[in-house]
Amino acid sequence: MKSFEIKTKIHFGDHALERLKDIPYQKVLVITDPFVVHSGMVELITAPLRAGGKQYEIFSDVVPDAPLEKISVGVQKFLEYRPDVIVAVGGGSAIDSSKSIRKFALRIDHYAEVGLIAIPTTSGTGSEVTSFAVVNDTKAQVKYPLVSEDLTADEAILDAELVKSVPPAITADTGMDVFTHALEAYVSTDHNEFTNALAEKAIEICGVFLLRSYLDGNDTHARQKMHVASCLAGLAFNSASLGINHSMAHQLGAVFHIPHGRANAMLLPHVIEFNSDINKHSRSQKEYLPSVKRYSNIAHILGLSAYNKIMSVRSLVNWVQFMLKEMNIPLNISDMGTVDKDEYFDAISKMADAALADACTPTNPRVPTKEDIMRIYAKLW
Repeated sequence: MKSFEIKTKIHFGDHALERLKDIPYQKVLVITDPFVVHSGMVELITAPLRAGGKQYEIFSDVVPDAPLEKISVGVQKFLEYRPDVIVAVGGGSAIDSSKSIRKFALRIDHYAEVGLIAIPTTSGTGSEVTSFAVVNDTKAQVKYPLVSEDLTADEAILDAELVKSVPPAITADTGMDVFTHALEAYVSTDHNEFTNALAEKAIEICGVFLLRSYLDGNDTHARQKMHVASCLAGLAFNSASLGINHSMAHQLGAVFHIPHGRANAMLLPHVIEFNSDINKHSRSQKEYLPSVKRYSNIAHILGLSAYNKIMSVRSLVNWVQFMLKEMNIPLNISDMGTVDKDEYFDAISKMADAALADACTPTNPRVPTKEDIMRIYAKLW
């Protein structure tokens, strides 16, 4: 038996932030990053809270990749303030930190059921609707995906007003993260009809609006569409899970601090080729791996014409590489110019072990060996 559930109530469209006036909580802890505070963007959150007569405090000691030491500081703040609800404002790091802070704090002192409202400021992670959170052990250089139903937000607010100022590079990275979420959910061994529909729509939106968002940040329509696509993809992978693209990207972020969406984007052509095994020219069509048909379906959704399934998968790989080039995302690690070659190759074995142990790996459509993972990392250089 399979099941599909959406726990999070989603508010979206024009003036979605007005929902904060009417939330059924009085004591609010806003968790965000320093940029949201210093840029004045936090006023978009606090103004409706004040209008609704809510009491609030702001915790802004959030940094990228949700390190454990910062989460512990947030837990201390949570236990001191004892809020009725957390309002998480930011990208994946802020929302993941908020999820972890609430979970760990309530394990120490479960004084009440504390709500969680997630408000993303990037269109990428889908964390506002998932039961996942990624925390970073900086000492061990490992990222750990946490998976638990009690990590899921009660409400999500999608307002394009918060993503207007996102710079092109981050728009590109987060947008490709959306696409990777949807694609991995679509080919996951745990996919179903509900996740397929969500993933297909997210991919269709990416095909039309991602490049538009990158080229013109003031294209509010494109921004709003990508914001919704991010949420759709999050709902898809929350149920279907992901695959080795994310498992491997987690390690690139933990060891070499490569932004998560960028790591996903760079890995994606190589992972598609591995999962579909399209380089085995001698195989007859009846021996194609199941993911070949599913990747071919995605190529069709993106309007990529081809003569057969293998050519469709190749056209999908080419489309991903085209998007990377158009949005100035490096195709290879060496092109980044920030990673030492010897250090990279020395780390491959350890990264491969961690990727195999990652929670995203079991639902990958093709079972990888350590040698397979190491080979993909080497090709990525």
